[in-house]
This record gives sequence, structure tokens and C-alpha cells, in this order.
Amino acid sequence: MEHKPPAPHVVVVGGGLGGLAAVSALVDRGLRVTLLESRPRLGGRASSFTDPKTGEMVDNCQHVSMACCTNLADFCRRVGVADLYRREPAVTFLSPGNRVSRLQAGIGPAPFHLTGGFLRANYLNWNDKLRVAYGMARLARSREARPGEPFADWLLRHGQNARTINLFWATVLVSALNERLEQMDFGHARRVFVDGFLLNRSGYQLELPIAPLGELYGVRLETWLRDRGVEVRLTTGARSVDCGDDATLQGVTLRTGERIPADFVVLAVPYDRVAGMFNEAGQARMPALAGLRLLESSPITGVHLWFDRPVCPFDHVATPGRFIHWVFNHTAIQGRRGTTSEGADKGQYLQIVISAAYDLLAMDRTAIRDAVLADLAGMWPSVREARLERWWVVTEHGATFAARPGVDACRPPQRTPIDGLFLAGDFTDTGWPATMEGAVRSGYLAAQGILEDLDRPARLIRPDLKAGALASWLVGRSRAPTRFVPRLDALGAGEPSS
Repeated sequence: MEHKPPAPHVVVVGGGLGGLAAVSALVDRGLRVTLLESRPRLGGRASSFTDPKTGEMVDNCQHVSMACCTNLADFCRRVGVADLYRREPAVTFLSPGNRVSRLQAGIGPAPFHLTGGFLRANYLNWNDKLRVAYGMARLARSREARPGEPFADWLLRHGQNARTINLFWATVLVSALNERLEQMDFGHARRVFVDGFLLNRSGYQLELPIAPLGELYGVRLETWLRDRGVEVRLTTGARSVDCGDDATLQGVTLRTGERIPADFVVLAVPYDRVAGMFNEAGQARMPALAGLRLLESSPITGVHLWFDRPVCPFDHVATPGRFIHWVFNHTAIQGRRGTTSEGADKGQYLQIVISAAYDLLAMDRTAIRDAVLADLAGMWPSVREARLERWWVVTEHGATFAARPGVDACRPPQRTPIDGLFLAGDFTDTGWPATMEGAVRSGYLAAQGILEDLDRPARLIRPDLKAGALASWLVGRSRAPTRFVPRLDALGAGEPSS
């Protein structure tokens, strides 16, 4: 009787969105897939912890998608969690003077569909709007900045002043890229506005999770993977990627000393852990590690507040010119009120987000909480009368890689010079910033490479939202969609390139 050869074994190290996207794309393709995660749950940075007092899931920090994130949407549909997001047709802003404005598409074609909402933005005066409109026109037509030039310097060269930078440009970009404008890469900033706001009528719309991240990317997704034959091993940390003397991939060694043979490995760990997964010989075969050593991290702080009564009248609100950047009303979004000290289910649960939170690293949690409460009271005086039942302050020191000028030159492709070894994570070269969309793209690209090597090519990356005809002519894409690096034997010689 003829015996079939064993199915190729793929080991994915890391259960964040990059690793999960790779695994999801490889199921039901005749492969044996093992997922290793050192923590007791999946999701990576998009995760929740359990409040020891209440047993309630609390997200580390609010995660938000946008309609332009086509691959994240595809991943959610693929694994059956798309129903746990809801789309917001308008973005709400609260001015420093506590006046409300909403950004929503009007009747015009892209890139002019948001013009009406922008003109009604009451946190900008007419001089501000003229300056911003001029800057936006220059940004739409510009493709490059001066080498190493921070985006704030580009803005000053193009007619912006401290007021428009603080109230408009920073309001959008600091939250989107988790970096200060004075140390932000021009290309990443342009991509946010071009792909998110200019090319398509719906690209700007927020996608908000209606369940805790621990449910979205945790238990529900783990069940989906196990049902499809994936071996999911939690609390299982990997110590090293093993290669032979001839640099052939052998597998993975766990921290316990157990060795797992593999035909393919997708290394989906944080960028600052990649180099430590290889011995000296392996590092010598990975020139991209030099670029990874130049990457830096940028922090995000999430503040969770449970009040005994409603204080925020919005589902979500961006707050230009304030200490806090966003407020998300989880009572309205997720139906999570919390229980007051009297036992009545009448409270309100808010998540506050402060991006690029460098200045908060030296503050203790109580000081951060008090500063947030003071800012909230300035917006809604009822905060002063409300009782704060409980609170958490969570700072993710390594929330994202820092989108510094020239950062893309440090980002490696998913394919490595070691045959069978791939990288995944938002830090890899995806053409996108450090976002959930970028993480999913990286996993899809790694999976594409594996299928290509098995002579089973498949196009996994989903196309961007279709640009409007007028927008395509006036603006154009910020960067062509990422192409996967071809196999080394197809290149003939030299290092891979994208």
C-alpha cells in the first residue's frame, strides 16, 4: 500500500494578530498547523485582562478599526467575528469650548465628500480652515518630504501654525499613528489622510468592537482554530528558532527544552524579541536584524473609569486640544454599565485613550487618573457630582513601533534568507503603519509565501477600497499595495527586496 507523505508542518510562534492571520489563512489547506503562545490567551496587544474584583474582562486599551482596513475586515469575516464590530457613519468631535461637530460624508464625490463636515468643524475658525485646506491640498499632491524631515516641520513649511497643528493635524494623526508630529514620518502621515479620508467615501468610518477584545480575539477565535484542526498551545513560550549548520530550518525549541520539528516557521513575536530567537550563526543569516535594532517603541495609555451615573452623552468623542484624545462610552457601545455600590445597574463605563503617552511615563497612576478626571469635568460638569466606583490605568509601553522619519527602511520583509522562515507582525514591511490592519497584512503575506513555496499559490491580501475616479486623478495612492517578496531562487542571487 502506498503511504502518503506527512502533511507539511507549519509552526507559528506568537498569537497576536499577525500570527493569527497567518494561521487563519493556512487552515483547510492540507497542512499541519501548530500555534504557540507564551501567554494564557490569544490576541497579543489586542487583548483583555480580568478585573480581579468583578471578574469582568477589561481591555488593555481601546482598539479601533476603520472602513479602509480591508484585510482586518477580511480576517474578521474569515474567523467569524465580523459581527462583533459596528460601523460609525460619523466621527464626533468636542471642541475646547465644548461645542459638538460631526464629520460625515456629504453628497460630493471623493476627495470632496467630507468638505461639508470639515467646514462645519466648530473647533476651527475660518482662518484655520483655509490653512488646513491649503495644507491638505499640498499633502494630497506631495509624495515625498525632505529626507529625515518630521511631519511637523513639513506642516510648518506648508502654511500651518501652532493652532492648526494642535487642533486638526494632531487630533487625527497622533491617535492614528501613536506618535508626536515633531517626530512622525511624512509617508505614514500622508497615508492616514489619503487612504482614510480622501480616496474613498467610506474609508474614514470607525469600526468599534462591541465586545471585549478577549472575546473578539480570544476564546471565540481559539475555538474556531481548534475546530479546524489547529493545535493551539497556550502558556508555551518559544526559546529559539533552530537551524542546521547549513542554515536549513529545523524547527523551534521551547523554553522547556522541547523541540518541535517544522517545515515552515512563522515568527510573529514583537520586533525586539526577534534577534534573541537566533544563535550567532542564525543572526548572521538575518541582515534585517540590523534594521530591527533601530526601531523604537511608542506608548499608549488607556484609562478605565466606572461612574455611578451617566456622565458622557456620546458613544465616542474625539477631544481636540485636550490632555485626553478620545473617550469611548462602553455602556453605549457594549452595553456594559457595571454595578454601583448600591447594586443598581445604572452606572457608566468609559475608556479614555491617550496616544504617544511619553509624558505620562513618569507620572503615577493616581496622577494620571486625576488629570483625566479634571479634563472630563471640563467637558461635562456632571463628572464632579458623579462617584467614581473603580478605575484602572493601563500603559502599554511598547504599544506600537514609533513611526519616526525613515522608519520604513528598518522594516524587514516577511520572507527571510532562511528558507522556510517567515516574519509576521505590524513592524514588518506591509506598506501600513503599526495598526491591526498592518498586522493582518503581515500574516497574510507570510502565509502567501508558504503557499508559494508549496507550489499552491494563493492571493490572500485583499485589495484596498476602490478609489473614486476623481480622487484617483487628483490624489493617487500613497503607496502601491505591498507585493510579496519572491523566492530567493527566483531572484537568482543577492538579498530579497520588495
